[in-house]
Amino acid sequence: MQTLSIPTWIIHVSSVIEWIAALWFIWLYGEVSQNRAWWALSFGMLPALVGAMCACTWHYFDNLPSLEWLVTVQATMTMIGNFTLCAAAWWIWRSAQGGVEGGEDGKMGGLEDGEDEGEGKMGEISN
Repeated sequence: MQTLSIPTWIIHVSSVIEWIAALWFIWLYGEVSQNRAWWALSFGMLPALVGAMCACTWHYFDNLPSLEWLVTVQATMTMIGNFTLCAAAWWIWRSAQGGVEGGEDGKMGGLEDGEDEGEGKMGEISN
């Protein structure tokens, strides 16, 4: 097997760095917004990061057959990461609906105190 070209290495490494930065910024956003759902997204990103690091490690060692198990770990972590990211996205969506603990007041927005789903600003306009 051939080693990766310099441009391909740049893409691999910069993608991992970008993923780490995105994970960190999402975590910070969760702290600022006091919404734990965003923290779940940053945790949900970890399996995909592990998978990317497996791929980079395997390529770094010139795709050694003895390290071929890293390909299986990478594929497994990518699949797990897809599920964790899906779950985290659902949690963020659910918190925006007010059904899961959101901001410091316990809701993420959408409904004001005393409103149910059938009322709101649009309901006031149409009446």
